[in-house]
Amino acid sequence: MRLVIQRVLHAEVQVDGNTIGKIGKGLLVFVGAGQNDTKEIADKYLRKLLGLRIFEDKNGKTNLSLKDVDGELLIVSQFTLYANCKKGNRPSFIEAGEPHMAEALYEYMIEEAKKSVPVVEHGEFGADMKVSLLNDGPFTIILDEKIL
Repeated sequence: MRLVIQRVLHAEVQVDGNTIGKIGKGLLVFVGAGQNDTKEIADKYLRKLLGLRIFEDKNGKTNLSLKDVDGELLIVSQFTLYANCKKGNRPSFIEAGEPHMAEALYEYMIEEAKKSVPVVEHGEFGADMKVSLLNDGPFTIILDEKIL
């Protein structure tokens, strides 16, 4: 599993010109599922994501979590996080999870996040999405199997 996490002041995702997910202050998270990912792995990533202390406290230190700042969450599927560019110039996506499995894990992460975060918005799996955001910092973190 791979996550790209961006601290944002606001973000939204559109499909066919319609906004389907929109948040204020919080985290925009791009999620890619790999071939061997499971619900247990998704749980591990979600715990890490929700526990990250990447918001500033009153002293300007990155010491607060999403929950501490009443932040919102926008989760967007992105299989291209598994792009392999080692050979040639055209990326290969053979390491990405099979679509049916990846979609199930993506939906699982959304439902599990809703148990802890009051505002959880999301994109549409497999759709041509347009994502806009105002990055705060900028502050971007990548979580993958090398880190967890």
